[in-house]
Amino acid sequence: MIRALIIDDEPLARRGVRVCLRRAADVVVVGEAESGMVGLRMIETLRPDVVFLDIQMPAMDGFALLSAIDGDKPPLVVFLTAHDGYALQAFGVHAVDYVMKPIDDGRFDDALCAVRQRVRERQAHTSQVAATGHEFVAWDARLEAKRGGRTVWIGVDEIDWIQASGDYVTLHAGARLHMIHESMDGMERRLDPRRFARIHRSTIVAIDRVQGFSLLPTRDALVTLKGGAALRVSRRFRHRISLDGLCRL
Repeated sequence: MIRALIIDDEPLARRGVRVCLRRAADVVVVGEAESGMVGLRMIETLRPDVVFLDIQMPAMDGFALLSAIDGDKPPLVVFLTAHDGYALQAFGVHAVDYVMKPIDDGRFDDALCAVRQRVRERQAHTSQVAATGHEFVAWDARLEAKRGGRTVWIGVDEIDWIQASGDYVTLHAGARLHMIHESMDGMERRLDPRRFARIHRSTIVAIDRVQGFSLLPTRDALVTLKGGAALRVSRRFRHRISLDGLCRL
């Protein structure tokens, strides 16, 4: 069971989240809090898997609460708010999702699907560490491309984003493009997930290149990179803009 905690200063909002969660047989609500301070104490005591968290609350808002959480395995967070101006900030603290009030059932279910995926990823990671006894993974530091019969090496630090191109992928590194014979799944396995996130079946972005994030009416999202590229984030992959290595969402 996924253990959920609801933190919102509005009783009707907390009730709305409970109603939405009743449809999920694999989720149990372990508590409710009417303020950030109370919610922080409940997180420390109850250790929920996920927190459905309001942003605007008196005394301690949602972002202040997150910054006050101790421990190396904080709960997953789904932000709830009536204001869309916090989306980029929510992206920056690695929230699983960002749901607008009044809550739409379909939109909430999308967020819950992302939570389930993240819980599975955490469980798989924990199992891997238990089996191997360590967390070390050797991610690629550079990638090999062919150009005119010669080999070119591209450092992963140079990459802004990666695009699927048939049987190849195209690396966008500033004004330069490099093509590698590799699948998107294969490329994703080679890159450190703390630094790169797959946001679409055909797109991977360097997380530190993201400077804008906005929600779209289609339930997808849009990220803007420092170089000016605007890339769509699909619902299927949106939770991946934040993984555990970054305290993810």
